[in-house]
Amino acid sequence: MKHHHLLRLLVLTASTLACASLNAAELAIMTYNLRYASTTPPNAWPARRPLVKEVIERYSPDIFGTQEGLYGQLKDLAADLPAYDWIGLGRDGGSRGEFMAIFFRRDRFEPLEYDHFWLSDTPAVVASSTWGNTNRRMVTWVRFKDRKDQREFYFWNTHLDHAIQAAREKGADLIRTRVSALNTQLPILLVGDFNAVASANPAYDILVKDGFFRDTWPMAAERRNAEFNSFNGFEEPKKAGHRIDWVLLRGNAEVRATEIVTFQKDGQFPSDHFPVITWMTLK
Repeated sequence: MKHHHLLRLLVLTASTLACASLNAAELAIMTYNLRYASTTPPNAWPARRPLVKEVIERYSPDIFGTQEGLYGQLKDLAADLPAYDWIGLGRDGGSRGEFMAIFFRRDRFEPLEYDHFWLSDTPAVVASSTWGNTNRRMVTWVRFKDRKDQREFYFWNTHLDHAIQAAREKGADLIRTRVSALNTQLPILLVGDFNAVASANPAYDILVKDGFFRDTWPMAAERRNAEFNSFNGFEEPKKAGHRIDWVLLRGNAEVRATEIVTFQKDGQFPSDHFPVITWMTLK
């Protein structure tokens, strides 16, 4: 009799786990360096704003992290995309400076907690910079609950330095240290403009070595526009395969597809970076 009950319990447990796996909702995750708002033509923000709106609506990410966006620029984007809410802080404190903003579908996701820290020897000091980089660098993160399947996960967004390799490496190392300190089994997504070519820079190695993070690009069953650089510089895209905008994952997932989105209209690019989007189901 005891064996009968144990067998029934094992069957029910296996069935429950299988159903949970089948019911897991797919996530469309995007990283997008918006290029800070400028009034200088031909790439002034007023000319680019409708194209940013169009590309995001076309690809319909569930969550996307932006880099370089200024406060007014992000308010414009929020007004253009009413289905999304966002969380962020200027890298110089308050509404000042560029943001590592996180936009999310307000009807699907509940932010349970969030925070910010700076990539420096004094991460809690607003606008701190101690590694020789003149641009302040930071991380914004949110712990979300997905209302579709009640799963929780972390979403981290960053922008590593563009000029100093040592600052990139120290930034990557600090992110790894801070992620470890969470001491969590929840999945963690890390997106950003890393200013480093994936698989060809020590900053990348720091984050993915020992399987700490996994790059969702090689995990994907389908990789679209893999030959293009993710940075375009407002020029026709180059086919060198230099991907500096990444979607990394700590945890397990089935990655259906990923894409460097080479959208433009009549020669106008929405930004000097292409967005990178990944469709995945967390396990």
